[in-house]
Amino acid sequence: MSTLHRDAEVRSRRAEESVPAVSEARDAYAGKLLPDVQLRLFRDTQWGFATRTIARGGPVNELPRADIQLQDLVVHSRGMEFDLADYLSRNRVAGLLLMKRGRIALEHYDLGIDANTRWISMSMAKSVSTTLIGAAIQDKLIGSVEEQLTRYLPELRGTSYDGVSIRHLLQMTSGVHWDDTHTDADSERRRMLELQIGQQPGSIMKYLAAQPRIAAPGSVWNYSTGETHVVGALVRAATGIWCADYLSQKIWSKVGMQSDATWWLEATNGLEVAGSGINATLRDYARFGLFMANGGVAGDEQVLPESWIAEATQPRQVGNARVDYGYMWWPVARPNGSFTDGAFSARGIFGQYIYVNPREQVIVAVLSARSKPKGAEAILDNDFFNSAVTALK
Repeated sequence: MSTLHRDAEVRSRRAEESVPAVSEARDAYAGKLLPDVQLRLFRDTQWGFATRTIARGGPVNELPRADIQLQDLVVHSRGMEFDLADYLSRNRVAGLLLMKRGRIALEHYDLGIDANTRWISMSMAKSVSTTLIGAAIQDKLIGSVEEQLTRYLPELRGTSYDGVSIRHLLQMTSGVHWDDTHTDADSERRRMLELQIGQQPGSIMKYLAAQPRIAAPGSVWNYSTGETHVVGALVRAATGIWCADYLSQKIWSKVGMQSDATWWLEATNGLEVAGSGINATLRDYARFGLFMANGGVAGDEQVLPESWIAEATQPRQVGNARVDYGYMWWPVARPNGSFTDGAFSARGIFGQYIYVNPREQVIVAVLSARSKPKGAEAILDNDFFNSAVTALK
């Protein structure tokens, strides 16, 4: 068989293989997948989408084990008491890793995955994407978060994003209309999924640019995966390279990651889907958390501005309401409601988490396969994180 015919056969086979993945992607967002199908999909790094590699580099940070391994812990949630087995089984956890001061105190794999399995990040990618904005500011490729988006993305002039600052974008307070309901086939989030399935370059940005403005920039918080796609376009415009390459250059290749990761694309040679679609191992997600806990230092380089992490991970006032959301990071309060630990998390639908507690030097990484995008957890994850902090004291 000639090389031409062989390449055509490979392309044809890949197209056929992508058909069920596309159908399953829709069903996953609708919360309609049965467990065995969902597990296979969450281990699939492509879902029928083009991807770009996030290259690792240098020696692996082996993450030494703590002298004492945590065997169990008491979890207080919703006025009830649970144990580790409850959290793992009831919340359909596939991977769990707890670290204290850079040492692994507990590592568990289930549901057919292991330490080498790359698992979908879902919206944890949002927190990674906004961190790249901090890196670009440190590199003086972006002036500050007070600058207008249109300075870097002139194609947004005359759209609802005209007059929106980088800070507004990072806080999801642009005032641009968006419904992020995954289970609603008519929502903007599901329309974005369809555009991603279509794999046409530039289609998602055109869709975002056509959305109406419903509030003044900075006045209303509205969770929007669309905003994060604009973050990805901003990274590309400011740095001149793709998000995956910039992530590799600034962080992934410098903090001892064990594996290359991948990132979904809107189309072959197109933008990353910055709001979701990173595929990495449990330990590498934990290593990213360790990078954040260490103040944004990779090797001997200060990758992020020194004040960036505190600014990006704190609650803030938006209009008349306090919003427990930073630059696409979620602040995590202690059981008494205080934020004195400075704890925060990246989180994604179906139960994906990187929890970081800088004060206690605790990192928790969680990979899950829950039945619905949101609200399917039996035990609240923040309650588990706070219980883990107590157990690791």
